[in-house]
Amino acid sequence: MVTRFSTGSVSLRTRLAHPVVLVLIGIASVQVGATFAKSLFDEVTPTAMVWLRLSLSALILLAITRPRIRGLARRDWLVVVAFGASLGLMNWAIYQAFARLPIGIAVTIEFIGPLTIALVTSRRARDLVWVALAAAGVVLLGLEPGRISIPGVLFALLAGVCWAAYIMLSKATGARWEGLDGLALASTVAAVALTPAAMAYADGLGSPHVWLVGLMVGLMSSVVPYSLDLVALRSIKSGLYAILMSLEPAAGALAAILILHEGLSALQWLAIACVVVASAGATRTGKPEHHVPAESTPA
Repeated sequence: MVTRFSTGSVSLRTRLAHPVVLVLIGIASVQVGATFAKSLFDEVTPTAMVWLRLSLSALILLAITRPRIRGLARRDWLVVVAFGASLGLMNWAIYQAFARLPIGIAVTIEFIGPLTIALVTSRRARDLVWVALAAAGVVLLGLEPGRISIPGVLFALLAGVCWAAYIMLSKATGARWEGLDGLALASTVAAVALTPAAMAYADGLGSPHVWLVGLMVGLMSSVVPYSLDLVALRSIKSGLYAILMSLEPAAGALAAILILHEGLSALQWLAIACVVVASAGATRTGKPEHHVPAESTPA
């Protein structure tokens, strides 16, 4: 009895540790966190909210990892600073988009970034089928009737560019830095870079309620998903990761329904079906790459 229970537990942990499962958990976490963040936009500005989220998550990661910062090559620092810059700008831009667009539409437009990565890295015709299906879902989800804020669209596009950079730099950071050290330092870089702007728009930051929700958002939208991404991207193709990200618009729209009561049209449900099928197909046909462990990668 004990042996069978132990074996089953190990099997469950193995399945949960699969890179695809880690990415999916991260998707759900970041979108639920985003909806809680948007729910506070009447109390605090998007800029202050994203700074609070990144600052608290950086403090948590620094306390957990206590990163080693001595004896590192200049290129290691350049990679982590670039990663932090993409992280900060991506989050700032998408929060500005959330303030002007429904979450589902904002994330749909942002998805252009990782979708481009999927197109560039694809090597097989059947991969292009899943990319095309995901793209169809993105287009359908973006056709929601109603007025669209042009600044909101531009902010979402900027977030998409930064997201594409994040995918590549996350992989490079995971290869050069041990464990979550790179993520902790990148989050610190992002928080420090956003501090001047956050202090200029700091209305509402004196509320304990805002800090409590900010801590929760920091955990759900930063610590959990980015940590899982760094682990997953060490053994999963960038193209497969990008196609799995096609679940982001659907996850964002569903989270907004449950928490913010942002309704979905029939067209949006069709879009959700497209991206879910595309993600499932990508999961079945994609094979993880075998990368050199970060500890063995030369600086």
